[in-house]
Amino acid sequence: MRRLVMLLSVLFMAAAVYAQDNSFIRQQVDPKLYPFFHGVASGDPLADRVILWTKVSPGNNTGEAIEVSWRMALDTGMQQVVQTGKFNTNSGRDYTVKVDVTGLQANQYYYYDFKALGRFSVRGRTKTAPAAAEASEVRLGIVSCSNYEYGYFNAYKMLAKRNDIDAVLHLGDYIYEYEVGGYSASIDNRNHEPENEIISLQDYRIRHSHYKLDNDLKTLHQQFPFITVWDDHESADNSYRDGANNHTEGTEGAWTDRKSYSIKAYMEWMPIRETNGTSIYRTIKYGNLVNLYMLDTRIEDRDLQAQTGNLIEINDTTRRLIGDKQFNWLIDEMKASTAKWNVVGQQVMMAPLRAAVVPINTDQWDGYEFERNRLYKAIKSNNIPNFVVLTGDIHTSWANDLPETLVYEPLTGTGSVGVEFVCTSVTSPGLDIPLGAEVIRTINPHVQYLDLTQKGYIVLHLNNEFTQGEWYYQPVNEPVNTETFGAAYRVDSGKKHLVKQSAPLTPSKTQAVPAPSLPDGYYTGISKQTELSVFGIYPNPFVSEFCIQFHNASAGATTLKLLNAEGKEVLNRDFAQVPAGINYLRVNTGILPAGSYTVIISRNGRTTASNVMRVN
Repeated sequence: MRRLVMLLSVLFMAAAVYAQDNSFIRQQVDPKLYPFFHGVASGDPLADRVILWTKVSPGNNTGEAIEVSWRMALDTGMQQVVQTGKFNTNSGRDYTVKVDVTGLQANQYYYYDFKALGRFSVRGRTKTAPAAAEASEVRLGIVSCSNYEYGYFNAYKMLAKRNDIDAVLHLGDYIYEYEVGGYSASIDNRNHEPENEIISLQDYRIRHSHYKLDNDLKTLHQQFPFITVWDDHESADNSYRDGANNHTEGTEGAWTDRKSYSIKAYMEWMPIRETNGTSIYRTIKYGNLVNLYMLDTRIEDRDLQAQTGNLIEINDTTRRLIGDKQFNWLIDEMKASTAKWNVVGQQVMMAPLRAAVVPINTDQWDGYEFERNRLYKAIKSNNIPNFVVLTGDIHTSWANDLPETLVYEPLTGTGSVGVEFVCTSVTSPGLDIPLGAEVIRTINPHVQYLDLTQKGYIVLHLNNEFTQGEWYYQPVNEPVNTETFGAAYRVDSGKKHLVKQSAPLTPSKTQAVPAPSLPDGYYTGISKQTELSVFGIYPNPFVSEFCIQFHNASAGATTLKLLNAEGKEVLNRDFAQVPAGINYLRVNTGILPAGSYTVIISRNGRTTASNVMRVN
């Protein structure tokens, strides 16, 4: 959203450094969850398959491959097991696990868990998409823009409590790349890890780990499958094919490297099906009711955005937002669709936002006028029915018609090619628009609803007669268990115009029992994990510096040692008072001989964790 000056973090060259005040302490994690501290997740549900995901914190097994077994069942007690399998993970994929389980029944709830190092993960719940004959209604939760430093993930918490949706759509900015304090509300206990702006592969991995340890996000992943796309902050602010606003090649390295690191970490840490290399555009089908086309309007083939007010650039017929290959794929998919609703999940607002006929924000489709017009013409010429767009990015709530021409009529929707539901952010601050909501709506009459301040999520209900979007809001400056209903807007099948509704819909179907909060056998084998739990060491192998992410169950003295292969101590650091909670150490060792090393962290004179590493 805005350019921030990069603040270089201090690289502590002589010793390991840890956070020394409470503002750096994140929430507690339960040591009984070892080695699956990051929980479980599922994603990209189809009628016969779904992705299962987890992360193993290897403890003493760093540097070694770890075998992980998984199982799926029809019941929470895991007695009616329908599928099992094994997966080998290692440091090359950051000990993440991703399995595409096939041969499943359509429109079916399943429960699943993982086992590694002798212990079970928590159980997750997922649901496959319906087959054609079973698709009578679909309810989706929609979220976007979850900046950890701008507040608590209350939207995730309240969405997890609903138990009336089939899946969660995350429309991007799942993580943010900024350094501590770089784009922040400065809320105690809500600081990013690592503390620097993330640039390297290890940085992106640690930031994903940091977010996945949030209890509200973990719970939402545990209960529902996710369907995700990235926006810009998964890599860097205002990213595009060849660079980013928040990237300087002279000081931050080659953009191609940073982009590849961000993509690799995303593919490792997200429950997304990998089918097209580094591309993420794909179709998720819910029977003959919904075809959901997930687009990449960021780094697939976006040209640098136009300067605000530069109408020559904005109308340049050679400039692209999604690129010809993705564009042709989208049109071909919609032409072949037999679904009632053709729904696009994407990042930036498609409806125009103008002042005196001049686009206000060229980061969105407004800055790529030719490509938007080409899309609208293709929809009309191919008679694509019931075109619905779902959007994030802009940190505010909008219900829009999509006017093709200046003859648009706001009372009837004449001149519109479809509708758009824009989700506000989970936490990120509203877009800085120097106009009030009513002024914006007066200038842009296709905007049926607008809220510029509140944070939350959308529930989208689709059936054969209509699609209705409902906005729900929560404060973000402290944890809460309440929310308010904001508004509801509906488009009838065959129409292209949103109409305000007086109340939210009541779900007409019963959802399955939620997955239990604790893993099977959680009470066994935890004595070594009660004092300290290590989530990961990065990079592995290392050269002269490594980072450790770990959790202290309570504050106290801690010693870090590094031993070589002969058991000789080559580094020793004592800390009188390491705070409780999640800590992050950056350790510079200097140049060491190539070989294997062991990191040992001790508390109260007793070794509680050791991790084998290797120097290149």
